Amino acid sequence: SGPRTYTVTIPAGVVDGQRIRLAGEGGRGLGGGAAGDLYLVVRILPHERYRLVGRDVVVRLPVSPWEAALGATVPVTTPGGEVEVTVPSGSSTGRQVRVRGEGMPGRRGARGDLVAEVAVMVPPRLTARERELFTELADVSAFDPRREPTREGSHGRRRRKAAAS
Repeated sequence: SGPRTYTVTIPAGVVDGQRIRLAGEGGRGLGGGAAGDLYLVVRILPHERYRLVGRDVVVRLPVSPWEAALGATVPVTTPGGEVEVTVPSGSSTGRQVRVRGEGMPGRRGARGDLVAEVAVMVPPRLTARERELFTELADVSAFDPRREPTREGSHGRRRRKAAAS
């Protein structure tokens, strides 16, 4: 007997924890009976870029402040290749943009979705012109994210200003 090596084809649509049966490849039966079945348990390892939620593939989508504010069509890399994602105007970090049918395949052919989570990124170093434009925007804008209603439509609790020590 001893250790054995198997080459196994993993069918499309398997999920974490699913069992794959290899008929007749298990241990010998009692009293010289036929060999039993060998079961493999599928474990899907975490990926540095993608996260699975059921059959949906979730990916972080970095966008610039102007893309988030104005809306944009941006490329995003999926496990199957690059697709274009439309980021709606007024998007904030955490907004989810769904691309139907770009997720993991199902057993019966139906695929999950790609879910791109918007992450608004600010330039780490501003040019003089960028600083001038952001300053101008700050001067003309009445928007205050600390006073705007949350997505659920309720205002956050008011907090007293902390006293300086």
